[in-house]
Amino acid sequence: MNIPVVTLSDFSGEPAKKAALVKALGKAFEETGFVAVRDHGIPDPLIAGLYTYVQSFFSLPREKKVQYEIPGLAGQRGYTSFGKEHAKGSTAPDLKEFFQFGQTVTDSDPIASEYPENIQVREIPSFSPTFQAAYRAFEDSGRILLKAIALYLGLAEDYFEAFVHNGNSILRAIHYPPITQEPSSAIRAEQHEDINLITLLVGASADGLQILTKQNEWVSVTSLPEQIVVNVGDMLQRLTNNKLKSTTHRVVNPPREKWGSSRYSIPFFLHPKSSMSLACLEDCIDQIYPKAYADLTAGEYLDERLREIGLKK
Repeated sequence: MNIPVVTLSDFSGEPAKKAALVKALGKAFEETGFVAVRDHGIPDPLIAGLYTYVQSFFSLPREKKVQYEIPGLAGQRGYTSFGKEHAKGSTAPDLKEFFQFGQTVTDSDPIASEYPENIQVREIPSFSPTFQAAYRAFEDSGRILLKAIALYLGLAEDYFEAFVHNGNSILRAIHYPPITQEPSSAIRAEQHEDINLITLLVGASADGLQILTKQNEWVSVTSLPEQIVVNVGDMLQRLTNNKLKSTTHRVVNPPREKWGSSRYSIPFFLHPKSSMSLACLEDCIDQIYPKAYADLTAGEYLDERLREIGLKK
């Protein structure tokens, strides 16, 4: 599927280009919930290094990886072993293992007490520094995208800034291992919507991502090497009273001849602080579109969803 493409550097360009970017981004998020982004500001060497260290980590023996699986963190930091997570409404586990890296507070913000420490991988010294650098790069790009979204919604450009500064975002490295026997399903990760405000995804190491269109058809989505794919999450859909769409997506198994290959994917889930209200914006509510959701904070909603997908008891 050819999803809309925008150039993020246009946001800091001349007013006409900035306005065109805002309009194109908002239109894409209303109609498909997905957009491809060029000139996103995440350096190619950093992305390459990230994939190198991610592959090194998942190549470690299982007994070494499980040392980084920390009980009580609901998978929010460190390693989560194969088959632990499932989609909301499904009991079948996704065919993946993953590692999560979170916010590091570097100022005096008291919110630091809410976040557990990131897990250091002893076997790969460059792992954590690379994740930290990538986290900041994704965060910076995400904040620009949120500025454009705010303008599209008729809000102040910096509307989201206070909520995402030291926010609860997550950088997740996912490994879908080779398929070694006839699978019970054609799905590696069941259909789902993301929890957060927006998700930024650098190109996966193999095809497999599909989105569900308005015509209820599954179509494959790929991005070019110099692009990232960005989609709306449930928090932004909730905030905008369904004006911006959190699109259903899934990951399917490769053709049989590629069963022996791993698939790696590294999404950045941009979350606000837990205290942010997700109450529907007043300007997104009218007689045609009455308020669709009860008021919740981002923290309350995240807690609810982590229980629904099996990461929290």
